[in-house]
Amino acid sequence: MTRFWQSLCLSHYWKARIYLNLKQKSTFMKKKIAAACMAVFLFFVSSSYAQKSSAILRGGVNFANVTINDNGNVDDAKTLTSFQVGIIGDFHLCSIFSIQPGLLFTGKGTKTQSGNEGSANWYRATSNPYYIEVPVNFILKTPTGPIKFFGGAGPYIAVGVSGKNKVDGAILGAQFSSEEDIRWSNDDPSTLNQEEGSGFGIMKRFDYGLNGLVGIEASKLVITANYGLGLAKLQSGSNSGEDNNNKHRVFSVTLGIKL
Repeated sequence: MTRFWQSLCLSHYWKARIYLNLKQKSTFMKKKIAAACMAVFLFFVSSSYAQKSSAILRGGVNFANVTINDNGNVDDAKTLTSFQVGIIGDFHLCSIFSIQPGLLFTGKGTKTQSGNEGSANWYRATSNPYYIEVPVNFILKTPTGPIKFFGGAGPYIAVGVSGKNKVDGAILGAQFSSEEDIRWSNDDPSTLNQEEGSGFGIMKRFDYGLNGLVGIEASKLVITANYGLGLAKLQSGSNSGEDNNNKHRVFSVTLGIKL
């Protein structure tokens, strides 16, 4: 049965690649991303049949921020509350070590506020981008029976799919408000030295970085605290390796249910 599902996954993946190659360049990137996400999901389905492996439905709250200087520091007052939902695979390599790839829909971003809401003069701006994120974490678990503690780390990659920039406030008692969709670059990941569609005020579509996590696992529930360290700058066209300014930082607390 496992071989059947793995063959089905590969079949879907290559059919998607052939279909994408026939499309125009303007739609190529979005469909390739969708095919890759579907391949990950089908991999989870096929692998869930493997012995001592499982899938975890996960959701929780994100406390997102963006670095404000070259050293990578953040202003806690600019933390934006968002959320994440998704599925995590838990593939045991031995009794204390496992690999956990995932497919998540997750919110990031930041906020800026001056003054108090309701006063004659105040201002609040939020940027809340949403990403499809694929983490791959390497996990060590304690051999403590049905209740286990765990810790781990690993890389992630993410693609921006939606989001809003919002501004609210008042000047001399006159209220104002505006909202617009986040504009993303049309970056094609296969062109490594070029970012298509970049420009001022346009967000870099692809994010990547590192995760560190700790948690506790019971027979059916998993509680996790995770910190995501973004390595890609948000502003399109910028050099991500130049410094640590303008990068995502996300602390999350999640609850998972084992399938």
